[in-house]
Amino acid sequence: MEALPLKPLVDEPLWYKDAVIYELHVRAFADSNGDGIGDFPGLIGKLDYLQDLGVNTLWLLPFYPSPLRDDGYDIADYTSVNPSYGTLADFDRFLNEAHRRGLRVITELVINHTSDTHPWFTRARKAPPGSPERDFYVWTDDPTKFADARIIFKDFETSNWTWDPVAKAYFWHRFYSHQPDLNFDNPAVWQATFDALDFWLGLGVDGLRLDAVPYLYEREGTNCENLELTHTYLKALRRHVNERYPNRMLLAEANQQPAESASYFGDGDECHMNFHFPLMPRLFMAVGLEERYPIIDILRMTPPIPESCQWAIFLRNHDELTLEMVTDEDRDFMYRIYAQDTRARINLGIRRRLAPLLENDRAKIELLTGLLLSLPGTPVLYYGDEIGMGDNIYLGDRHGVRTPMQWSGDRNAGFSQGNPQRLYLPVIIDPTFHYEAVNVEVQQANPHSLLRWTKKLLRLRNRHHAFGRGTFEIRPADNTKILTFVRQYEQETLLVVANLSHYAQPVEIDLSPFEGLVPVEMLGETKFPVVTAKPYRLTFGGHGFYWFRLEQAESR
Repeated sequence: MEALPLKPLVDEPLWYKDAVIYELHVRAFADSNGDGIGDFPGLIGKLDYLQDLGVNTLWLLPFYPSPLRDDGYDIADYTSVNPSYGTLADFDRFLNEAHRRGLRVITELVINHTSDTHPWFTRARKAPPGSPERDFYVWTDDPTKFADARIIFKDFETSNWTWDPVAKAYFWHRFYSHQPDLNFDNPAVWQATFDALDFWLGLGVDGLRLDAVPYLYEREGTNCENLELTHTYLKALRRHVNERYPNRMLLAEANQQPAESASYFGDGDECHMNFHFPLMPRLFMAVGLEERYPIIDILRMTPPIPESCQWAIFLRNHDELTLEMVTDEDRDFMYRIYAQDTRARINLGIRRRLAPLLENDRAKIELLTGLLLSLPGTPVLYYGDEIGMGDNIYLGDRHGVRTPMQWSGDRNAGFSQGNPQRLYLPVIIDPTFHYEAVNVEVQQANPHSLLRWTKKLLRLRNRHHAFGRGTFEIRPADNTKILTFVRQYEQETLLVVANLSHYAQPVEIDLSPFEGLVPVEMLGETKFPVVTAKPYRLTFGGHGFYWFRLEQAESR
C-alpha cells in the first residue's frame, strides 16, 4: 500500500461528532515478533491500512498488565503496558504515529473494578477491617446484602459476593469473582481513578471509555445501578477533564434503557458520549421481522440529549450481542433467528460476529452497515467486520469473536510469523470464513469485495457532516417494511431509505416539505425525479437502501 498523505489533527472540541470509530484489541491485530500475540509495533505497521480504510478514531481494548482472565478488563496496573504488547515507549510511538495520520485514540478507564491481583486488592485483603487499605473495596460479613442487585454474568456467577479466605470476609463484584469492585465511598478511590485518567490524558490520549459506569455505587434497597452518587462522581471527573485537557472526550458504557443511559450525559457536564445499547438489538430485530417498528420505537423512546453530546452506535463489538434490555418475548425471537445453536448463547446474549449472525448474507451486511453509518450517532466498527470475518463459538466465553485479524492467506492469516500453536487464539478455519478466503489481501485486490465497498461508504460518510451532526426526522411511508428518515445540518439535507425485507418492495413517501428538490443518489451521483407535493414513489430490491442528497433543481 502506498503511503498516504499525513493529516495533522484539527483543533475541534466536538471532533467526536464527526468520528468513525474502529474498535480493536492490540493482541488481536498484528504480531511483530512472532510470539503469537499482537503488539504495539505490529499495530503501528497497520496504521496506513486504518487510515486508508476511512476511519478516523481508534478505540483500543485494555492493554494494561493483567492476568487476562477477562481479556484485560481485569487490570493489575492502571499506568503501564502489558509486556506482551510492548512498552510504554511503544505506546507513545503508536500514539504519535496515529496522530500524524489524523487518527485519534480512545483507551479504556476501567473504574468499576480491578483484578484480584492488583496491589490495591493485595493490600486490602491483608489489612484490618476499617483501615484505609481495606476500604479500597466493598466488604461484608453478610452475603445477603444488596440482594436487589441483579447478577450480570449469570452463566458464570451465582452471587455478587465472594468469600476471601485471607480477609475472612466477602467482597463485592458485579462481574467475575476475580474482579472485586472498588469502593467509591472512599475518597482515596476517587483520587486513584483521577490519577489514572491524568496519566493517559497526560500522554495525549484523546478519549477514555468508562467501563461499567452504572455500577460504581451500592445502596441497600436499590438495584445498585444508576445511583445519583455515580452522577456526582462523573460530574467531578468531567470538571477535572475540562480544567486540564482541552478537546478530550469521555465515553460512557451504560447498558441501560434509553432514559437511564441518557442520564450519563448529565446536562452536558458528565460524559460527552454514551453507547446506545438498546438500539443495537432492535436493528437485528427489524431485519429479522422485516418491519421498521423496532427501530422507530426505540428511537422514539430515546430522550433529547445536550447539544454537545453524542450517542455511539454499533452493530457488534468484543462482547456478546446483549439482550439484557429487551423483553423476554423479543429475546426469544432473537435466539430463534440468530442463535438456534445454543452454544452461540452466553449470559443474556449471543456471541457471534456480524457476518455469521447474518449467515454471511452480503445484502444484509451492507444494509445494516448503511444504517449504522447514517442513523443518529457516531458509528463504531469492530475490527474484521469490514472483511466479513467469522467467529468460533467453541472457544468459550467471548473469545470466539476475538480471534486474530485476517490479513492474508499466508501462515497464521498473516497475523504472525510464529508457531501456529503459540497464537493467543487460533485463526478461523471454518469452511465459510476460512482465513485463506476471507482476508484483507484478497479483498483489497477485488473491486467488488466487502472491504472495498466499506471503504467507499466510509469516504462518502466522511464528506457529509449531516450524518454526524444533523437533525433526525422519520418521514411517513406507506410500506412498514421501509424505513425512511431525513438528516439535516446547516445547508445540507440527506434522505435515507432502507428496505428491511428480503424481497423487492415499493413505497410511497411523504416528502412534501422538500417539494421542488431533486434527490441525488450519493453512491452513483444519479439524479432521481424531482420531489412534488404528491407521495414520492421508489422501488427496492431485497435489503436495498439509498442515500440521497436533496438539492435544488437546476433552472432551465
